Amino acid sequence: MRDIDPARWRPEPLLALAACALLLAAYFVSAALWGRIVVDLGGPRLPVFESIRLFMIANLGRYLPGKVWQIAGLTVLSRRRGIPAATATAAAVLGQGFALVGATLVGTGALLAGPPEVRRWGLVGAAGLVVAVAVGLVPAVFDRLIALWFRLARQDQPPHLGAGHALGWLVAFTANWVLYAFSFQVLAASFGHAGDPIAVASAFAAAYVLGYLMIFAPAGMGVREGALVVLLTPRMGASSATVLAVMSRLWTTGVELLPAGAFWLRHMASGSSDASANDSWAGDSGVSDSGATEGPGE
Repeated sequence: MRDIDPARWRPEPLLALAACALLLAAYFVSAALWGRIVVDLGGPRLPVFESIRLFMIANLGRYLPGKVWQIAGLTVLSRRRGIPAATATAAAVLGQGFALVGATLVGTGALLAGPPEVRRWGLVGAAGLVVAVAVGLVPAVFDRLIALWFRLARQDQPPHLGAGHALGWLVAFTANWVLYAFSFQVLAASFGHAGDPIAVASAFAAAYVLGYLMIFAPAGMGVREGALVVLLTPRMGASSATVLAVMSRLWTTGVELLPAGAFWLRHMASGSSDASANDSWAGDSGVSDSGATEGPGE
């Protein structure tokens, strides 16, 4: 790190802004896909903006240790919008699962573009993933798995739901991860480290998967950066890879937290307004806090 010249790490403004816009678009697409799965599971159709708002607020839970807070938050927020808890939870779990598969498919490129000894592991992993996905998309297998979920959730299964939906989710989430990876490629290019597009972009997806698998790390913190350094060092050297990994953390956190925080503040303000309106209505109608009606002379 002592060899790093800070003057060389000033991003090209237009490319940096483009990277932020692409990353934010990828976050919003993830939210819209969650809303699509809710509909496919028989839930109500939410406006796209509402899906984005709920999803981004729930994403704040990713910065707590463990991987359940994001899903739990999304479930609680969704119930207030009339979405059954089982449907919201199933959509969140399925969305996260298909997103991980999509990220793994995109991230495999980082291994296939690596040295020969790494490339072998990439081929083995890619083959295993393809087999697992193919088995999971077999109609009989998918039908049993989804039926088991709804049986455990004690909820009626939508009759139209089938393996075709799962294939559509997989394609959509994989395409979404191509967008995530491309946004990182643009970020690297803004610092003058574009490199091989497949190797650099897919390294971002591979690092995300490794960070997600480490349950103890909030938002994969530390693990994701370490994986990026390992994957990018052969392309740009250890010091540059380390700086880019740190920059990527600041970039992803800022682009996610700023809109999520704004949505959260608006959510809290609207909740306070609703509470004030309810209190005002209670006072005007003569309803006390205990729920009893106050009559004249009481």
